[in-house]
Amino acid sequence: MNMKEKLVKIYWPNGNSTYAPNGKDWISTAKEAKINIPTGCLRGSCGSCEIEVNGEVIRACISYVQANENNKVEVSLLLDENW
Repeated sequence: MNMKEKLVKIYWPNGNSTYAPNGKDWISTAKEAKINIPTGCLRGSCGSCEIEVNGEVIRACISYVQANENNKVEVSLLLDENW
């Protein structure tokens, strides 16, 4: 890993936390943390992979971990009863 590459601390909804490099995709980051993010189309169209990161809803299949000033993010999973 590049020394300048930032690691972001991720707080998961199950109470665990992990670290991921800035720019890593959310699907594999969650999988490594043993968190299941539901997926559908994997192109960002269907919305089944929506998660909340620091209160902002994103589509995990087309989004990446992003460092912020604290290098900490909190993830919540959105549950859609229709899925």
